[in-house]
Amino acid sequence: MTVSLDKWIQIRRQLHQIPEPGFLEEKTQAFLLSQLQDLPNIELQTWRTGIIVKVAGTNPRKRIGYRTDIDGLPVQEETGYDFQSKHPGFMHACGHDLHMTIALGLIHHFAHHPVQDDLIFMFQPAEEGPGGAEPMMQSIEFQTWRPDMIFALHIAPEYPVGTIATRPGILFANTSEINIQLIGKSGHAAYPHQTNDMVVAATQLFTQLQTIVSRNINPLDSAVVTVGKLTAGTKENIIAGVAELKGTIRTLSLETMKKIQQRVKEIVAGIGTSFQCEAVLNWGVQYVDVTNHAAVTTQFMDWVKENTGYQLVECQAAMTGEDFGYFLKEIPGFLFWLGANTPYGLHHSKITPDENAIGVGIDTMIRYLEEIGN
Repeated sequence: MTVSLDKWIQIRRQLHQIPEPGFLEEKTQAFLLSQLQDLPNIELQTWRTGIIVKVAGTNPRKRIGYRTDIDGLPVQEETGYDFQSKHPGFMHACGHDLHMTIALGLIHHFAHHPVQDDLIFMFQPAEEGPGGAEPMMQSIEFQTWRPDMIFALHIAPEYPVGTIATRPGILFANTSEINIQLIGKSGHAAYPHQTNDMVVAATQLFTQLQTIVSRNINPLDSAVVTVGKLTAGTKENIIAGVAELKGTIRTLSLETMKKIQQRVKEIVAGIGTSFQCEAVLNWGVQYVDVTNHAAVTTQFMDWVKENTGYQLVECQAAMTGEDFGYFLKEIPGFLFWLGANTPYGLHHSKITPDENAIGVGIDTMIRYLEEIGN
């Protein structure tokens, strides 16, 4: 099956220009609704800034779900596109513009060529945070059309276009944010004895956090603790009274996540005691692992190898995080990587996915949904 790309590339470029943060995707929702409003054979429900679409089957026995994420990232775009983001400081740097476009392509096809089963498409907000999957699943709108199985994809910069990569079992990690505020006492740089310097406290905390994986976690286990942001102070001759650290934990097991979180608590409390400061810890967004259901994932992988001309790769688990894991905790299904062939990684300000990946995504999922939905 050959998918005509011109229309979908233009839609992707329109979506690329309006990235918005989680639960504030108002322009995105309005654009998506405009693309759906005249289609036959569909019903719509909105949930916050998301949308749930039902494409009625001809003789439904079950509901098949497909989810896409819709939010952007707080990244200043540097792609050089002539259709770059119109929202300063925000960018679709994780491929959600491609994800939405693929979902629209699927809905347009099945609205005119329905399968036997009902198809449920979820445009989910806030995947990048604070997390839209879990509250969407709890909503009346979702429960009304709750699918019996569910699927999703994510672009993969490192794979060529025409490559599909996935695996049975765990694919993405458990994730947890780390937000720490240290509160001491500021003052003049010439009188350090009259202050409580939070730059010193923060640097000691940073160093100690880096020992958790190397000295508390089995070397054969997989875990990451990263502090991506450290802020303190206002001027070179003012001792900082407040410092903030923000980071993330990634693990492949929930047990390891709990162990690392406990060590973070202990270290933060110790810093508070040793530096006589207030140390406040908040976890922020926490996502469960994305674990693909073995039977349906294996069936999909075999189907790709036998029925498409695309390259199937059984990949390793990754330390990326995705709140699609909440869907898979309750509903059988899987997520797969879609090759997008760009030298810049996810969340990079210069990421430029190959738009031909859109055609591969639409083609693959049209054929697969026809396979399992008839």
